[in-house]
Amino acid sequence: MKIKIKLLLLMLFCFTVGIIKADHQPQFSTAGFYELPNSGRTVYSMNPAWRFYKGSITGAEAINFDDSKWKVVSFPHGLEYLPAEASGSINYQGEAWYRKHFIPNNNLKGQKLFLHFEAIMGKSKIYVNGKLLAEHFGGYLPIVIDVTEAIQWNKENVIAVWADNSNDPTYPLGKPQEMLDFCYFGGIYRDCWLIAHHNVYITDPNYEQEKAGGGLFVAYDKVSEASANILLQTQVRNDSRQKFQGFIEYELQRPDGQRAALINTKLQILSGKALTTKNEVTLKKPWLWSPEQPNLYNLIVRIRNNKGQVVDGYRRRIGIRSIEFKGKDGFWLNGKPYNAPLIGANRHQDYAIIGNAVSNGLHWRDAKKLRDAGLKVIRNAHCPQDPAFMDACDELGLFVIVNTPGWQFWNDNPIFAERVYNDIRQLVRRDRNHPCVWLWEPILNETWYPADFAKRTLNIVSEEYPYSYCYSGCDSEARGHEIYPVQFCHPSNTDKEEAKTNLDPKVTYFTREWGDNVDDWNSHNSPSRVARNWGEHAMLVQAQHYAAPNYPYTSYDALYRTSKQHIGGCLWHSFDHQRGYHPDPFYGGLMDAFRQPKYSYYMFKAQRSAAVEDRLFETGPMVYIAHEMTPFSPKDVTVYSNCDEVRLTYNKGGKTWTYVRPNDKKGMPSPIITFKDVYDFMTDKNMSRKNQQSDVFLRAEGLINGKVVATDEVYPARRPEKLLLWLDHENQDIKANGSDVATVIAAVADKNGNIKRLNNYNIYFQIEGEGRIIGDESIGANPASVKWGTAPVLIQSTTKSGKIRIIASIWWKGSQMPTSAVLDLESKPAEHPMIYMKSEAALIPNQTNEHSNNGKNTIDLEAELRTKKENDKKLKEVEQQQTDFGERN
Repeated sequence: MKIKIKLLLLMLFCFTVGIIKADHQPQFSTAGFYELPNSGRTVYSMNPAWRFYKGSITGAEAINFDDSKWKVVSFPHGLEYLPAEASGSINYQGEAWYRKHFIPNNNLKGQKLFLHFEAIMGKSKIYVNGKLLAEHFGGYLPIVIDVTEAIQWNKENVIAVWADNSNDPTYPLGKPQEMLDFCYFGGIYRDCWLIAHHNVYITDPNYEQEKAGGGLFVAYDKVSEASANILLQTQVRNDSRQKFQGFIEYELQRPDGQRAALINTKLQILSGKALTTKNEVTLKKPWLWSPEQPNLYNLIVRIRNNKGQVVDGYRRRIGIRSIEFKGKDGFWLNGKPYNAPLIGANRHQDYAIIGNAVSNGLHWRDAKKLRDAGLKVIRNAHCPQDPAFMDACDELGLFVIVNTPGWQFWNDNPIFAERVYNDIRQLVRRDRNHPCVWLWEPILNETWYPADFAKRTLNIVSEEYPYSYCYSGCDSEARGHEIYPVQFCHPSNTDKEEAKTNLDPKVTYFTREWGDNVDDWNSHNSPSRVARNWGEHAMLVQAQHYAAPNYPYTSYDALYRTSKQHIGGCLWHSFDHQRGYHPDPFYGGLMDAFRQPKYSYYMFKAQRSAAVEDRLFETGPMVYIAHEMTPFSPKDVTVYSNCDEVRLTYNKGGKTWTYVRPNDKKGMPSPIITFKDVYDFMTDKNMSRKNQQSDVFLRAEGLINGKVVATDEVYPARRPEKLLLWLDHENQDIKANGSDVATVIAAVADKNGNIKRLNNYNIYFQIEGEGRIIGDESIGANPASVKWGTAPVLIQSTTKSGKIRIIASIWWKGSQMPTSAVLDLESKPAEHPMIYMKSEAALIPNQTNEHSNNGKNTIDLEAELRTKKENDKKLKEVEQQQTDFGERN
């Protein structure tokens, strides 16, 4: 029932004071780097237009195989679209095939060509023109293939990929999916790139597979506000037929674009050999990276020949920071103690309908929403997540705990351990240059592994990152935890059965998962697990449980009452997610699977600082009324705010209550505010009968130093009159790369724009122009049922930029039903050239499994409005007659 106009005014206010940089467009790396113009290195997207077959089939690797009857899809792709609630192992498990037809441009001839899959779920085989070039086990790390010799010129080429996400205990995760608390899903669910460059080039660390080597490695030493040592290591390979002579050049640019350093080193590399160079530069008064100020330098690396011509190069974003865990002295950042607990959340990578096949824009949006809520650390549960998410965490100031793929499973077969160890090496090589990396978690989550495993994994991380500021964490109850400098446990001031009481002064402690409180591990009933559409009471209970329950349990408040040796914790979980071994999704998120917020999300927001900062994420004062003013709403009114004082007003000319936050209170920064015995539906009824509906409201004002700095208002939602429609994409452009996905939200509202939370309509979406709708009636995606006043739909871009129009209407039409809504968007050109055949892309449907709608999709907005106006006049007669003959009180 929030007024849409009020929200828009608040957003406008935020933009004008600089809380959010609305014009910012995020950037995403490709194969571990950012493309540099005029460097001789080009990135091509291979995502669009692949033929797809779900199932086992013989001979599909052959170049002349007939795939003309297969569907056409684009990456990221997850084998299938599923209902918004897709737990209980309903997802497909088994084999699948992808085939891409393309004719390479002749300007690629003579270059080195690497095919880079960011991930393929399960085990996979990759063929180019019928030849097997790679076989891979594991679904979360890159597969990099040299395809230079396999490409055929002036003819059609075919890349064929066999993927299998069925149960297999020989590689991590290993555990059967029907016994997992999350889902594998499947498919080529991350980006695929073709990297083209000269024969003298900077290598890829995941391809070279050298210990602490390959590619670019940036580390730091002796970091302080006064200076910092930057360690630069780069491997350059010469695949030309002649000895290469030239030099490597590093240009370091400050966050404001000014050059901070320029150094170079001579290179002499024999044909067929590689050379690793090491350099060090000392930077005075560096702009340091932190969650509060995530300053990013641009490091530009160029390889020049002896004539000074650039033969290869790229850009990498780096953040200069020091990380130290000092046992009883807690966590230190950039040479200083970090004096507040680090509160964060776990994150699984799945999204409603599309599973793990999440576009880069949605990854950035996740990070942005979590940072807006004041979170400062994310635990990648339980696997390395998309490079785009890591890029977003760099940019938005989110520390990350990087996990080895694994969950409650060990296999004594030596091949399993070998593959676990290889995963650890590969994830360090992939993520080592990200400033957001806070901790490595190389052990297998909640697993009874062999006694020597913990030490072996700790040593592997140290081997792969042999520099300062590298730390690993381990469960405090796991075998071999004694040697780990950071251990995961619950603090001593919580549930005594779970709490850690005997602390080692040399160890720093952190809670890797907190907040979930189940009755038992079979039923999984918990005050933390609340579907958003269960309404006010359930969401208020969840928020209170996460904040400060009246029973001993790890909570936001409890984590603020620990010693500095216990440095915080990650909530389980940030978003609702699907699960394999339970029929219900995990409902404990701060937001649902479409990333629509619950009350607890605003409770978390209230814990952030009220200071206004010029950042990419939201900052500043906030106030939120967790009350909808329905006939079933509680008498007590709950408010979340980070202001010093909150003033609540009930109705025009009505009573006002004031809350003042105690100055000496310990615990969480902003306790939940409850105003007792405020709301009464009968007051609303009496005023409405007097035609005073507009005078019925709740208004909360947040004050700092006596001045109103934030306001929220709630009005009761009246008769549903219209639909609202908006894009929930954090001000990002929709990219016309055939892969970008955005969420569009429809809401049922009264004539003033107040959302009708208690409503059971179904909303049908149509799309025109350069976009497609993901999902259809068969999975409940379109039409979508209204839950807690809203119905989301996912749209995907085409490969052509241009106008997109989305139309939302009530599924079952009638002269008295709410009017439809229209949203006009425009997609922008893709960042990278795309390799695909247009004839193939044209076969991707505008909506998956389109069905006949028996004429229901015919929308005449002007006619709807005319009918609505005429009916309003007729309704006056009905209202008057009910007034004359109805109840008087």
